[in-house]
Amino acid sequence: MATQEQAQPEAIRPDGVEKVTGAARYVADLARPGLLHGRLLLAGVAHARLLGIDTTAARALPGVLAVVTQDDVPDVRYGAFVQDRTLFARGTIRFEGEVVAAVAAVSAEIAEAACLLIRVELEELAPLLDPEAALVDGAPLVHPGWESYEAGPTVVRRGNDCAAMTSVKGDVEGGFAEADIVVRERYATDMTHAAPIEPHLALAEWQGDAVTVWSSTQAPFGARAGVARTLQLAESKVRVVVPTLGGGFGGKCDFHFEAHAAVLARAAGRPVLLQLSRRQEFLATDKTRHPIAIDLETGVRNDGTITARRARIVLDGGAYTSDSLYSTELALMTAAGPYRIPNFHATSHTAYTTRTPAGSVRAPGGPQLCWAVEQHTDVLAERVGLDPVEFRRRNLVTDGDTGPTGQLFRNPAAVECLERAVALAGWGDDGGAARLPDGEALGVACSWWPSVPAPSGAYVKLNADGSGTIITGAQENGSGAVMALPLLAARELGMQPGQFSVLHQDTAAGPWDMGSQGSQTTINNGRAVVAAAAEVREQLLALASDLLDVAPADLELAAGVVRAKDAPSRSVVIAALAARAHGGELLLGSGSGTPPPLPEHDLSACSGRGFFGAFGSPSFTCHISRVRVDRETGVARVLEHTAVHDYGFVVNPAGARGQVEGGSLQGIGLALSEGTSYGPDGRQLNPQLLDYKLQTAADAPRFRVAFVEGSLAEGTPHGMKGVGEPPVVPPAGAVGNAIARATGARVRRLPMTPERVWAAANGIAADAATASTDSVAEA
Repeated sequence: MATQEQAQPEAIRPDGVEKVTGAARYVADLARPGLLHGRLLLAGVAHARLLGIDTTAARALPGVLAVVTQDDVPDVRYGAFVQDRTLFARGTIRFEGEVVAAVAAVSAEIAEAACLLIRVELEELAPLLDPEAALVDGAPLVHPGWESYEAGPTVVRRGNDCAAMTSVKGDVEGGFAEADIVVRERYATDMTHAAPIEPHLALAEWQGDAVTVWSSTQAPFGARAGVARTLQLAESKVRVVVPTLGGGFGGKCDFHFEAHAAVLARAAGRPVLLQLSRRQEFLATDKTRHPIAIDLETGVRNDGTITARRARIVLDGGAYTSDSLYSTELALMTAAGPYRIPNFHATSHTAYTTRTPAGSVRAPGGPQLCWAVEQHTDVLAERVGLDPVEFRRRNLVTDGDTGPTGQLFRNPAAVECLERAVALAGWGDDGGAARLPDGEALGVACSWWPSVPAPSGAYVKLNADGSGTIITGAQENGSGAVMALPLLAARELGMQPGQFSVLHQDTAAGPWDMGSQGSQTTINNGRAVVAAAAEVREQLLALASDLLDVAPADLELAAGVVRAKDAPSRSVVIAALAARAHGGELLLGSGSGTPPPLPEHDLSACSGRGFFGAFGSPSFTCHISRVRVDRETGVARVLEHTAVHDYGFVVNPAGARGQVEGGSLQGIGLALSEGTSYGPDGRQLNPQLLDYKLQTAADAPRFRVAFVEGSLAEGTPHGMKGVGEPPVVPPAGAVGNAIARATGARVRRLPMTPERVWAAANGIAADAATASTDSVAEA
């Protein structure tokens, strides 16, 4: 297997200059004639009966042009898997960020003042905040009538459990009987937020019975579908455009507040810009990272080989299902990790509670489970007397092994990622102990993640001057995935990436794409761009064949010309062919390509499974963190972070390195500082950036990044794999293991704040709900 630090020449991002110079235009920068400002009124309580809403005073305030509630929109429920919510609260408040009403006015200040004039009559109910208590038989139902809701075919409904799934492989009881040692542990994580710099915004304007919404969404086509469903419009009557996106990290996937803006604009008869405040960004969105309770039980032989694992995973889904089923299933798969486990039984439940709804934040379910599994892996190594790296060497999957649902691995790069990271980080025979000062240690974590196959489409055309245009429905969230598409088109057509422009993020222009989620843009939309460029390639070869009197099969495209393979001097410039084509048949290609199927797997013993029964072309990863811990304060700081990734073919090394560094820093934030606290009344205690600590450039460690090439992905351009999500998965596990090695104590709740680190290091039970036990099997 080869390394790929410099597999391809570096590329300049087409959107780079306007972003760094401040010229990029975001939704908040847009202006329309007669633009009004919209604001939302949130419930402010976690659970209540909604008895009445009086908007009289708000409507009478000068400068207010529209006040809307659920009475002003179609009585339609929506949701990705369970249609369990309405645009505005109806009958019941289920979390404090529930939207009760919306106002449009001539200024933001007047709109905010009008919201304060709306009188809401409530009968408060007891909040339901503990997901495990919510799953107990007889617990009060967050949705008493949800049996009547429309839902997808894989949804298993039982009480407050909106996403019950199992994963079964082999004979887990027989596997435990083979073990010499069985270790049982419990871990738990707090809720975290995507926290993009740009909050949710939507600017809506009607033209007759059609509406255009400029949105800060990561999924324009998903937003379009949501507006069409909730307002009972044809999708052809809804256009969604994303000017420039100011970050998302999964928090802006799917459909959010576009329809609220559209309703206000229709009621007011003028365009409306709806913008969430920073506080509302914390409270009202339905894409937070799930809090999870994780029980792990693993059997090992004295030689360190794993014989069996049992896992129980409970996710707090909050008030609405959103797209939690993705997290539920990905958590199941991550519970096995990239390890050879012949006998595996895991259950995963997602509970309705009266907290902020959770959903697909970057690598949904992955960081939480990987953190627990990788700490558990270090504990297993300790119990059998092995170095953590050596334990992983003995258990990471290799060629011919199978995953938790039976998928067969061919040349997986798990072990190679480990060995490369160990070498780069200076692990050595003692885990770096001899060279590190007191209070510092290295921690290691391994992970795996899927490349998500999905349909997508694109057009490629050559203009009369030989320049090219890519037209795509794909969404650029800042990762550079869409900006890298010219690399693929240029490679196919023998041109330079700088010769292509990209028209994207407009549902009225490009073909359907699922949006910037699932690390799928380059592999799926890239496949479409390559297919479209291949059509143009065939057209160019046909034109050149006529001019050069050379068969198309004997021609090649390179360096901006079409030339004979055996006589390169016989050539014609592509620009000349493009100009000639504009006198007749245009050079235009369209592409989609069939998404590759998931690897063969067996779900016959499983239940509730949907989209991730196997991991398509999985990427493997190893991260090693060097951490310093101040024992007196519990403050932990990451000094160095090594990340080695298997991405298959790396088309844009600079972009991939940027994703790894950014994702790793985000993962370090999840490890050390990011977490939402709730009061007993079900309200968030820290919904602002002063009290919700994000990592910044000042916190960033020195990064070492390297790529290895394992098996190439199937059905993707040149064997590429998804890049965006894998880097955020393992850092918390690596940091947690480093903290444990530095202090001799393990922190079992995420984030590993100074208080929790100090308590663990001083033998204080900071959280009695988490624990570790082990037993030695009788001979």
